[in-house]
Amino acid sequence: MSTPGSRYGGFGLDHLPYGVFSVAGGERRVGVRLGDTVLDLHALTGRAEFAAPTLNVFLALGPEVWRQTREQVAALAADAEGIELADATLHLPFEVADYVDFYASEHHAANVGRILRPGQEPLAPNWRHLPVGYHGRAGTVVASGTPVVRPAGQRRDPGAEAPVHGPTRQLDLEAELGFVVGVPSPPGVPVPYAAFSEHVFGVVGLNDWSARDIQAWESRPLGPFLGKSFATSIAAWVTPLAALDAAWCDLPPQQPRPLDYLGPGHVRGLDVAVEVEVDGEVLSRPRFRDMYWSPAQLLAQLTANGAALRTGDLFGSGTISGPAPDQLGCLLELYAGERFLADGARVVLRYSAPGTSGAPITLGEVSGVVRPA
Repeated sequence: MSTPGSRYGGFGLDHLPYGVFSVAGGERRVGVRLGDTVLDLHALTGRAEFAAPTLNVFLALGPEVWRQTREQVAALAADAEGIELADATLHLPFEVADYVDFYASEHHAANVGRILRPGQEPLAPNWRHLPVGYHGRAGTVVASGTPVVRPAGQRRDPGAEAPVHGPTRQLDLEAELGFVVGVPSPPGVPVPYAAFSEHVFGVVGLNDWSARDIQAWESRPLGPFLGKSFATSIAAWVTPLAALDAAWCDLPPQQPRPLDYLGPGHVRGLDVAVEVEVDGEVLSRPRFRDMYWSPAQLLAQLTANGAALRTGDLFGSGTISGPAPDQLGCLLELYAGERFLADGARVVLRYSAPGTSGAPITLGEVSGVVRPA
C-alpha cells in the first residue's frame, strides 16, 4: 500500500515544505512542494502573505496560523494543478535576519580537537556545560545551487614565520541542520527551552562552508571570522516542524548535568539522516540523533542573555558527526586535514527523516559548486 510520502518521493502530503519560486523571470511567490511540482499558495488560497517574495510575513504569524495553513493546504493540494519543478526557479526562501552557528556535536568537537591539538584534552572545559556558538553573516546565506567562490584571507602556511594573503587551500564543507525562527521575542526576555515550537517554524539543510587555514590563523583568541563568513548554503525548501512530528527522538545522555535553563532531562533531537556527496561519491552518512545538544537547548542558549529573536533568524547545529568513521560531517574529520575541496568540486547534502505517514520524507537538498578565486 502506498503512503502520502512514498507516492510523491518523500515530498508528499505529509511533508509540504515551503519555498519561494518564480517562473520565466516573473514575480517571486511562496509555494509548497508536492512531488515534482510547486503549488502557488497565493493562487491556491488567495491569501496576501503568499504573494510576498519571501516567507517572512507568513513566518511571523505564529503556530496557530501555521497549523491552520497546513491543514488548508493539505486539503486543497491533492486536486491542485502544480507548476513543474523543472520550470520553476527557486530562491532563498526567507530573508535571513541574524545567523548563528553552533558546535553541538560532541563527536565533531572531539575529533577536531584531536586533529588540531594533539596530545591535549580535545574538548574545552566549557563544552559540556553550554552549547558553544558564534555569530555569522546573514548576508552571505545563499540558496542551494548558488556557486561558492573560493575565499581569500590571511593564512600562515606550515613552517612559515609570517602570514600571506591569498585563496584558501583548505576549503571544507560542514553538513548541518538549520532552524528557522518565525515568531520574534522581546529584548531582555530569554526564551525557555520549552517554548521552542512557539518560535521555531521549521528546519533546512545547511552547509556552513569553511576555510580551515584562514580559520586556524585568525581564530585565536576571538573565534571564527573570515574563514566562515563568506558563504552558508541552505536548502530552497523549509520543512515545517509539523512534518517532523514522527522524527523526535532521545539524544545521548548529558554529563555533567546541564544548568536548569538548558532543560536537563528534556533532551530531544531529530532522527534526521544526512548523506554527504562530493563529485558524485558518497563520503559519509551522519545522523542528527547523535548530536549532544538539542535544538531546544540551542535556542535557550541563544537567548539566555536576553537577546531578542527576529523573524527570519537562522541558527545552525554545527557539523553533524557520529561515532563511526562513515558518519563524519566534514572533510577535516574524514581525512584528518589531508584532503579538501578542489575548484570545480560539487557538494551535495541530502536529508531524510521519518514521516507522519510511516514513510520517510525527503528534506530539501543543499548543493553548491566551488568556483576559483
